[in-house]
Amino acid sequence: MKVLVPVKRVIDYNVKARVKADGSGVDLANVKMSMNPFDEIAVEEAIRLKEKGVATEIVVVSIGVKQAQETLRTALAMGADRAILIEAASDVHTDIEPLAVAKLLAAVAKEEQPQIILAGKQAIDNDLNATGQMLAALLGWAQATFASEITVEGDAATVTREVDGGLQTIKVKLPAVITADLRLNEPRYASLPNIMKAKKKPLEEKTAADYGVDVTPRLTVVKTAEPAGRKAGVKVGSVDELIAKLKDEAGVL
Repeated sequence: MKVLVPVKRVIDYNVKARVKADGSGVDLANVKMSMNPFDEIAVEEAIRLKEKGVATEIVVVSIGVKQAQETLRTALAMGADRAILIEAASDVHTDIEPLAVAKLLAAVAKEEQPQIILAGKQAIDNDLNATGQMLAALLGWAQATFASEITVEGDAATVTREVDGGLQTIKVKLPAVITADLRLNEPRYASLPNIMKAKKKPLEEKTAADYGVDVTPRLTVVKTAEPAGRKAGVKVGSVDELIAKLKDEAGVL
């Protein structure tokens, strides 16, 4: 069974994002970039499926700038077998929109014929949470989003989903698109020997034009602004004073 895992290059989650002076977007100059954390979880889950003997090959694919090679090499060092880079932008500030990403991934899926596409539920840079759902619709496949547990048996996958009301367990027929939530697993660190081996693993480079997909943005960023700073807190001398402030000033009681 082949598993396809899309991964995205984003600002490292430990870095505080800065807005450009002209408000046109987030400043990415000299900023540490890493694999999207939810995608890292998806890669880890694919590797675990391979270790269980369920998956036979793991293919990772990234869509964006040429620098995403680093992200793919990280996935290869974790344990993926080969990688595909689809260069769809030359400027690191250009974010390929979910529909274009889904169309490109659908084209890759038709070539690779995976049984499972295992993706992160969303990217931490735009938080759109749309690519997995769009991809399933384009392919006509079953989908199981926000997965916190995955079990694959035969031609079906049982997925426990995190929903507003708690946990929901569903069974989907393969092929299927599954998106990983935060509590699915704890990703492993790539060992030094595996990092060295990853340099020799195949990484195929393509362009969006190779798949006939138009990645021209349909959305325009009007303005980007940082959130307002939090006001300083105050100390209270007693419980009665705290209750009075919550009631009279905060209006929460």
